[in-house]
Amino acid sequence: MADLYSVLGVERTADAAAIKRAYRKLAKKYHPDRNKDDKDAAARFAKATAAYDILSDAKQRAAYDRGEIDEDGNAKFTGFDPRAGFGGGFGNAGPGAGAAGGRGFEFNFGGDTSDLFSELFGRASRSGGMGSGMGGGGFQRPPARGADVSYRLKVPFADAALARKMRLTLHNGKTIDLQIPKGAEDGQKIRLSGQGEAGPGGPGDALVTLAIETDRRFTRDGNDIRTDFTVPLGTAVLGGQQRVATPEGDVMLNIAAGTSSGKALRLKGKGWTTKSGQRGDLLARVLVEVPDDPELAEFLRNRQNPD
Repeated sequence: MADLYSVLGVERTADAAAIKRAYRKLAKKYHPDRNKDDKDAAARFAKATAAYDILSDAKQRAAYDRGEIDEDGNAKFTGFDPRAGFGGGFGNAGPGAGAAGGRGFEFNFGGDTSDLFSELFGRASRSGGMGSGMGGGGFQRPPARGADVSYRLKVPFADAALARKMRLTLHNGKTIDLQIPKGAEDGQKIRLSGQGEAGPGGPGDALVTLAIETDRRFTRDGNDIRTDFTVPLGTAVLGGQQRVATPEGDVMLNIAAGTSSGKALRLKGKGWTTKSGQRGDLLARVLVEVPDDPELAEFLRNRQNPD
């Protein structure tokens, strides 16, 4: 097999991000789903995946760079003296064991043989397993999963408050209705299992980051929502009804006679959806609207400062 860096088309000094970009580019180009009748493309995809599987793992990459494993991830027997024989077993060979001319020799690992094999074979693959025995084929790596795909989903304030469903189009053109979680927060991430790119070991995941948009009508205050609404002077003085915005839509609110500007009216259960599924409250602040009427202004001044 060719050098793993050459397979991905990167330099040996390439960092992890460059290796990932190179693999994703090749995977998209040669993926079997896009080249169903092209055996050469399937082979190149398999080679690229095998190369990425090793080079994306820091320990395996280091072992490969040191020449301790080959392009298939199998351990190489390095550090042995080719002139020495095993003499029927590991450890210290006795006199005459494997000797020429009756002279014995020592074949000493300098410690417990288990330490040596731990050093040679302990660099486990992602599966953490080895072949059965020394001749069992070396490391066994599971097929690589497809790459994860990240999305940033803009969510209107009201839809987040009500934990509604949002339409999301995936990279493969598939459209899904994503349930916004209860108690959603800006920047919250949602993992959709199996909705990433395809791979020989199964598809990766989709990672969706919620971007909750602002709404000039509302401000979130914990699980409550605050809003301001204007009330005509006559309604504030005499009482009546006035329209006020809520996440579900506008409602008519009863205004008591003599309501002053700045007073907050509480609408129970009209706030943010909590993780338990309950709703906070909507706090609507009254802003009394005084008309631009000179005669009315003069009347109010006279009422305030009677002779």
